[in-house]
Amino acid sequence: MTTPPVNAAIWFEIPVLDLDAGMAFYGAVLSCQMEATSEMGPQPISFFPYQGGTGVSGHLYAGKPSTEGSTIHLFLPDSVEAASERCRAAGGKVISDPVTIPAGRFVYATDPDGNSIGLFEPKAA
Repeated sequence: MTTPPVNAAIWFEIPVLDLDAGMAFYGAVLSCQMEATSEMGPQPISFFPYQGGTGVSGHLYAGKPSTEGSTIHLFLPDSVEAASERCRAAGGKVISDPVTIPAGRFVYATDPDGNSIGLFEPKAA
């Protein structure tokens, strides 16, 4: 490779046992509307909200959850505390106290299917 990538990661996919239940959970935690689509192939998927053309995004799909896989960190629309409450209320588990790093704060959590997620609150500008 002669040109380094702008972003080391470009896409993520999160497998969930039930697409509708997954959309409800992630929609609640991220305070967003998630909708299923079949425009990308025969299996319905649900895209995470995405603005712009240079960042990283992804989708949910019906599949075997990755309970021992990598952690996918997701940007929050508000505080770690508020998102943690929504996560618990929607059936997920928050498994760490908030961790502060130079770029912001996050908690480790799992969705109702056991996928490892990070809920990231960027540092205020």
